[in-house]
Amino acid sequence: MADHGSRDTETDNVVEISALLETPWQSGIGIVAPYDFALDRELWRWAPDDVSLYVTRLPFVPVPVTVDQASALSDVDNVARATRDLLAPEPLVVGYACASGSFVHGVEGERRLRESILDAGAPASVTTSGALISALATIDASRIAVVTPYVDSVTERLVSYLAEHDIETVSSVGLGLLNHIWKVAYSEVVQAVRDADRPEAEAVFISCTNVLTYDIIAPLERMLGKPVIAANQVTMWAALRAIGRLPVAHGQHLVDTTDLTAA
Repeated sequence: MADHGSRDTETDNVVEISALLETPWQSGIGIVAPYDFALDRELWRWAPDDVSLYVTRLPFVPVPVTVDQASALSDVDNVARATRDLLAPEPLVVGYACASGSFVHGVEGERRLRESILDAGAPASVTTSGALISALATIDASRIAVVTPYVDSVTERLVSYLAEHDIETVSSVGLGLLNHIWKVAYSEVVQAVRDADRPEAEAVFISCTNVLTYDIIAPLERMLGKPVIAANQVTMWAALRAIGRLPVAHGQHLVDTTDLTAA
C-alpha cells in the first residue's frame, strides 16, 4: 500500500520563481542629511519601488537648532566629503536634505552647496531650499505663508531667503523648538498651518526636513483650498525630477501638477 503521507523530496526542494526575464533595475538617489535627521522612512515614502536612497549624515555639532547649527550644517567641505561617501553605488543625483542649512546663508549659500556636491563628483545636485523655489515656480505661488519648527532667528533667515527670490511671506508661525523636532505631532503641524494661513497666501510651506508631513499634505490642501508644500516633499520631488521621475504621492498638488517634459 502506498504511503500517501510521504512526499517526493525532489519536489520539496523546488522553489517557484516568477517568470522575470531580467533583474529589476534600481536607480539611486544620494541624500546628505543633518546628523540629527530622524525621518529616513519619510523620504522613502516618496520614492518609487525602483529607486533606492543612499543616506549619509553630516558630522555632529553640539549645538541646538539655531542659526549656529544651520551654519555648521552648511559647511561645504563637510557636504563635499559626505557626497564622496555616497558615490560608490553611483547615484544619479545627490540631494542636500536640510532646509535651514540651505537657506541660512541666502541665495549665495544655497548655490555654494549645490556646487560643492557637483565638485565632489555627483552627476546632479539639489538642495531643499533650492527645491522650494523650483516648487513655488511650478505651482505659480509668489505670496506664501510659512510654518517652521524653529526659533525666530532661524525663521527670519528663511523669510530673507525667500525675499531674495521675490517670494513674499505674508505670515509665518514658528514653534520655537531647539531640539527633538522629529517628535512634533501631526496635530501640532496642522494647527500651525491653520494659524499661519491667510486669504492672500497662494500656498503654505512647512519647513524643516525633520518635520513629518507626508500624510497631512493632501488633507491640508483640501481643507485650505490651496497648495501645501513641505521640506521633505520638495527635496524628493526635485531629486526625482532631476532623474526624470515623479514621487509616489496621494493627491499632493505639487506632484499632480508637475510636467516632467518641462524639467
